Amino acid sequence: MTQPPAIATTPVPALVTVIIVNFNGGDMIGQCLAALARQSFRDFVTVVVDNNSSDGSVAAIRAQHPQVEVLALAANAGFAGGVNHALRTHAPGPLVALLNPDAFPAVDWLENLVAAAGKHSEFATFGSRMYSDTEQQHLDGVGDAYHVSGLPWRQGHGCRNTDQHNHAREIFAPCAAAALYRRSALDAVGLLDEEYFLYVEDVDLGFRLRLAGYRALYVPQASIQHIGSAFVGRNSDFQVYHGHRNLVWVFVKNMPGVLFWLFLPLHIALNLVTLVWFSLRGKGSLLWRAKRDAIRGIPHYWTKRQAVQTHRKASVWAILRQLSWNPFSRCA
Repeated sequence: MTQPPAIATTPVPALVTVIIVNFNGGDMIGQCLAALARQSFRDFVTVVVDNNSSDGSVAAIRAQHPQVEVLALAANAGFAGGVNHALRTHAPGPLVALLNPDAFPAVDWLENLVAAAGKHSEFATFGSRMYSDTEQQHLDGVGDAYHVSGLPWRQGHGCRNTDQHNHAREIFAPCAAAALYRRSALDAVGLLDEEYFLYVEDVDLGFRLRLAGYRALYVPQASIQHIGSAFVGRNSDFQVYHGHRNLVWVFVKNMPGVLFWLFLPLHIALNLVTLVWFSLRGKGSLLWRAKRDAIRGIPHYWTKRQAVQTHRKASVWAILRQLSWNPFSRCA
């Protein structure tokens, strides 16, 4: 008897795509991938985007972690460019997790993030509890905060891990070093802004998601250890330049309506204070260059602002409630 022809089936994509952007990650990217391989939650795939590393880490990843999809770029596209490349080519599932190569997740990290996404449909992004030490006594952060002046910081950074950090709560935005996003929300706001290259691009993304009506949740059970700035150096010239250039663009592009004009004097004051601060520490010329380039980019970012604000769904009041007023409250 003739058998009926086989019906071709399309493989069901994994629920979560974990994206890691690597640049000369050395042993750390190996530790990160080993921690991912031990995850209790299994319905995920891992994509490593390599920004033209020269340290042999691509060959090491392929040899030691053959299950990982490696996308080797011919040039360094930065964090935003690397993430977007993976999103456009290798992330078909409904959830996307971003993880830094110097972040080492606990075995139930992804399980807890996915559980939170399933339980809280009113939220689109989910942040992790990031520790700075293996003893979990001090925090690297519990989410990104954004001051009315345009100053972003990582809430909880450098603070002791206390009971107040054991409770889930709404945050301005998750830190992209270890975060989960609904893919539909990322598509709705246009992914990451590649012109930032590196630093503050996750704050910009979080702000645009807020403007579009999406909310962010801190998930304390989802924990990682994060080295932080392991590859470019904490307070390096590279970090200082890009961070202080980009924070101007975030404010210009995203601060909505009347709040832009209301807080503009504070934003100008913030930039003047940072110029004085870094000048006293021998980095005045670096800050002047960052601010000069930021100002030169304002016309371009004003055009971007018009597109972002045209599609804004959240009220000015809803945004105002999520902004921080006290720049010294990072441990709260």
